[in-house]
Amino acid sequence: MNLGAVNAVQQGQRGSLMPWSAVALGLGVALYFNARVEPGVGAYAVAVGVAAAAAWLGARRREVWGPLSLAVVLAALGFCVAGARAHWVAGPVIDFRYYGAIEGRIVGIDRSSSDAVRLTLDRVRLDDVRDVPRRVRIALHGEQGYMVPVPGAIVFTTGHLAGPSGAAEPGGFDFQRHAWFQSIGGIGYTRAPVLLLAPPEAGFAPLFSLRMRMSAAIQAQVPGQPGAFAAAVLTGDRSGLSLGSIQDMRDSNIAHLLAISGLHMGLLTGFVYTTLRALLALIPAVALRYPIRKWAAAAALGSGAFYLALSGGNVATERAFIQIAVMFTAVLIDRRAITLRSVAIAAIIVLLHRPETLMSPGFQMSFAATTALVAAFTALQGATWMRNWPGWVKAGWALLTSSIIAGGATAPFAAAHFNRLAVYGLGANLLTVPIMGSVVIPCAVLALLLTPFGAAWMAFWIMEHALVWILGVADQTARLPGAVRMVASPPDAVLPLIALAGIALCLWRGPGRWLALAPMALGVFLWQFAERPALLISEPGGLVGQMSPEGRVLSRSRGDGFVARIWLENDGDRADQASAASRAGWHDADPGFTTMLGDLSLWHGTGRAASRRVEEACARHDIIVVNLPPEDPSAALQRAERETQRHLAGAEPERPAPCLLLTPRNLSRTGALSLGMEGDALHVDTAREGQGERLWSN
Repeated sequence: MNLGAVNAVQQGQRGSLMPWSAVALGLGVALYFNARVEPGVGAYAVAVGVAAAAAWLGARRREVWGPLSLAVVLAALGFCVAGARAHWVAGPVIDFRYYGAIEGRIVGIDRSSSDAVRLTLDRVRLDDVRDVPRRVRIALHGEQGYMVPVPGAIVFTTGHLAGPSGAAEPGGFDFQRHAWFQSIGGIGYTRAPVLLLAPPEAGFAPLFSLRMRMSAAIQAQVPGQPGAFAAAVLTGDRSGLSLGSIQDMRDSNIAHLLAISGLHMGLLTGFVYTTLRALLALIPAVALRYPIRKWAAAAALGSGAFYLALSGGNVATERAFIQIAVMFTAVLIDRRAITLRSVAIAAIIVLLHRPETLMSPGFQMSFAATTALVAAFTALQGATWMRNWPGWVKAGWALLTSSIIAGGATAPFAAAHFNRLAVYGLGANLLTVPIMGSVVIPCAVLALLLTPFGAAWMAFWIMEHALVWILGVADQTARLPGAVRMVASPPDAVLPLIALAGIALCLWRGPGRWLALAPMALGVFLWQFAERPALLISEPGGLVGQMSPEGRVLSRSRGDGFVARIWLENDGDRADQASAASRAGWHDADPGFTTMLGDLSLWHGTGRAASRRVEEACARHDIIVVNLPPEDPSAALQRAERETQRHLAGAEPERPAPCLLLTPRNLSRTGALSLGMEGDALHVDTAREGQGERLWSN
């Protein structure tokens, strides 16, 4: 290796290497989460050994190997921290379908994808269950209203629970991993009334309780969806927002206004800092003798800390507060406030605290936008071509530029995770973000100050009109023709390519940064020409979807609706389940339906009537999918099921089976399947294979 060349490159990056520390730490975290087998003690020992060797080499040859050695140490640290966190949150997971009594303490209140109120419970009690999960989550259906859910209340109901489901398709979002890191070991629903067994204990989760009380008070002052919007923005409680309002904001690309993130934290602390500093400057005796700038910075930092604690501290809020804390600490010690170093420090702290967030859209979009904005405006500092512009022109230009940069930086992640691009998002942001900053956030602070005097209603009245405007813009924008462009999910390599290329563009110094456009272009190319699976089968066997020229054709118009929605979204298809089921491709073969996959005939049957006809179907078709076990299976069917198990496990069948028999028992081992033809051979991918043998897989 040419050490001189390595040293020359490093010397060229002196002064800007610190932000790469967060990248190295993140690569170690990503290595853990992308492992196909859960690392054991040996893997962690190797990581520690490699880190120790790198540290020794870096100390001996600091000038040449110092930065690279530190990167290796941080990557090993990220790998170990992620593994430690995964074991720390471990808890029992239900491995069967439970129906019975459910008792627990409310520790979370939100809404499900079906717009039902959803409770997260700890201190769980279940009938005749030995290993009870640390937490369960239940959606409330049926007739409710016998109690108002409040944090800390002990409640009782009768409902259904099961372990978190796997990915809806091979390579899809891992719901089991998501639930694992929340210590949720059971997910289900109830149609029975939820009853109050005991009120909250004194002093239980005071900030959570305060958040919900503030949310209720805000919605009492501001009725309807504007009040629910205000509660979401000011307290983090979104349970009052309807799915329609949320979807309108997503389709107009202003859903980020709901997340308590850098925008809200910056507006709040900036308003407190500016206002307090201006008020203190009006008192000459104070302004001339004391560091009012530092006083204002300390007050703003305190307001940000309270906002973080009140909101519950999601990833975007944590990142925003850490950056705000770094910025105002820099003010307190007379240093430069906004740099890429503050972004890196925020990323390092978040990853050390909750490494699993690296895989979440919230982390990726939040840091993508912030990194791009700081890098762009740092590069534009001192630009002479806009020095003589009027102040209002500079403000408008800054708003337009920041909206374009943040939108461009987050667009690949939004498209990959949510399969949609908001075509008119820039215009919607220009019409709403200034209102949020100049009206909503200042009115929130004003309402807090006026509350002791009983005059908060004045601030809420002004805020209500501003929020009505924002919701109106979202509604009208979402209604425009072609407002949303659906995008198919990318292959696994695409997002890392685009992300690492974007990081290099922002962090690398010198003309070499433009070489990063090559992997970014490769990622876009791979995304553009990626093919979706020819045929998908849900884990319970209740739904099959085949790709056709019109789009995916679903075997059923009802049932497994959540899986159907995910498949269609991942295809970049706006159709609903009923529309997708009405497309040509499936043929009625009472009591099931048939289709063709290449030269192979597939039969899909659901319900008890189909379970009685499996043997007949197996004699006539090549692939059989059922959502109930065959009734009274013959020896031939039992052999077909065994040989299918071997085939799905990657082993050669002992002897040819009459059909490929996909039953709930087989599918529970593999998870969802994708099938395709490679020449004359059938190719099968399983969700479990993509997930690997991890702590959270079952």
